[in-house]
Amino acid sequence: MMSNNIIKIKVNTDENHVPTDIVWSAEGGKIKNRKAKAMALAMWDEKDGITMNMDLWTKDMSVDEMKRFVCDNMMTLANTLETATSDKGHAEAMRGFTRELAKRIGIIDSKNEGEE
Repeated sequence: MMSNNIIKIKVNTDENHVPTDIVWSAEGGKIKNRKAKAMALAMWDEKDGITMNMDLWTKDMSVDEMKRFVCDNMMTLANTLETATSDKGHAEAMRGFTRELAKRIGIIDSKNEGEE
């Protein structure tokens, strides 16, 4: 039996269209009105063969939070690559690059790398 899952994203903006609040719900995951400071949504457009992106963040998200958010997303993409394609080598290359970036921008202390 097929089921439908509905994911809702509500974005409130200020007078300049800058997000002030991002709230999301997922009926299938029993998540209701969860606040977020940022989101990165990517969808593969089958018709045009391109990736469509929507990246939003609230004006109260700090630079350090954004750096962490980006690095976390890069690690998630590496995991997705490996899971979807079984291409462990390139997924590991992505993880290595992301770890190096995280060190450079101060997300990981290079002395305590394993404690991320």
